[in-house]
Parts: sequence; structure tokens; C-alpha cells
Amino acid sequence: MILYLLPICAVFLGFGLVYFLKPSNQNNIKLLLSFSGGFLLAITIFNLLPEIFEDHHHAKRIGLFVMGGILFQIFLEFFSKGAEHGHVHINAQSAKFPSLLLVSLFIHALLEGFPIHETHGLLTGILIHKIPVAMILSTFLLRSSLSKFNIALFLLLFALATPIGSLIAEYVKIISVYYTEITAVVVGIFLHISTTILFESSEGHKFNIAKLASIIAAITIAYFV
Repeated sequence: MILYLLPICAVFLGFGLVYFLKPSNQNNIKLLLSFSGGFLLAITIFNLLPEIFEDHHHAKRIGLFVMGGILFQIFLEFFSKGAEHGHVHINAQSAKFPSLLLVSLFIHALLEGFPIHETHGLLTGILIHKIPVAMILSTFLLRSSLSKFNIALFLLLFALATPIGSLIAEYVKIISVYYTEITAVVVGIFLHISTTILFESSEGHKFNIAKLASIIAAITIAYFV
């Protein structure tokens, strides 16, 4: 049960940090985002990649699904405008519910929930990733012209997506048949998101010492998780 509750808690923790603390220094959020990108990339390389390429006889075919995941995430970002890695480029003055943003984020979060049961350390990586993303989303939503009901609805649906993906993976039998292929798609998504976070976490694509230290720390912790 805790596996399903923690991703929900991570989203609302991110919202709570923004709502109650009202952080004015966005650099701290970017630093946390850099840490999450490093952690997610490390979990993908240390845990997920060896898992999907365990059967080396089908390595090239699985590689196609990894590439498919990268391309699929790029497609999703046409609608989310990069919210998965900390960018929200939508008119904050509009009171129109951002349906395309929600659908894109929901699909992304749904897919990342599929391999949680089978991959050691992935839950931790997803939680660390969700908190800063939820903070950035919450900052945008609270500054928008959306009603409180729509803000709550948006965050609730986003929070539920990963647990729903985990439930589908656990109880829908056909998923287990294509588990490796689906996980390969998720690997592609994670590779795209995490590397984008790392290269976009600083102005001019330059890492300062604090960001570099946070990434190295994240990779080190992920190795021992």
C-alpha cells in the first residue's frame, strides 16, 4: 500500500512546500531538480538498463523500444512544454484548464509507475523526481487564474497517475507479457528527461560547483540504494 501512497504524498509535499513556505529563490528548486536528474539517470543506468538488456539475444530489438521511449517523450513535450523536467511555458493569465499539459504529464507519470514493483531503487528515484517537478507545477498553478478546485483537480490527477500505472502493471496480466518492452520505453523516457534536466539546470548550460556537487551526490547515493 505504501508503494501507491508515496508518489501521491510526493506531489502534495511539493505543493505544500510552495504553498506554505513560498520559496522566492528558484535556484534552490533548480538545485533539487539537478539532484533528481542525477539520481534518476543513475537509477536508470545502474538498475533499469541491466534489467532490460539481461537477455542479450534480443538487445537490438529492446534498443528500439528505448529509442521509442525517447521519441515518445519528445512527442509528449509538444503538449507539456517540458514540464516533466522543470519548465512550464503556458499563459499563466488564462483561466482555461490546461488539459493538454495534464494529459501529457498523466501519461508520463502513468508509464513511470509500471516498473516500480520490479526495479530496486526506482521508487526512491521517482519520489525525488516528483517533488521538485510538483513544486514548479504548483508555483505555476498558484500564480495562474485557475480556480482552487481546478488546481486541486490537476494536482490530484497528476498524483494518482503513477500509482495507477503500478496497479495496472501488477494486476493486468498482459502487461507482464510485455514487461521488458514497456520498461525499455520507460528507460528511454527517463534517459531523455534526466539528461535534459542536467543540461538545462544552469543558465547557458554551465554547471556551477553546487549543481555539480548535487549531481555527484545523487549518483553516489543511487549507486548504494
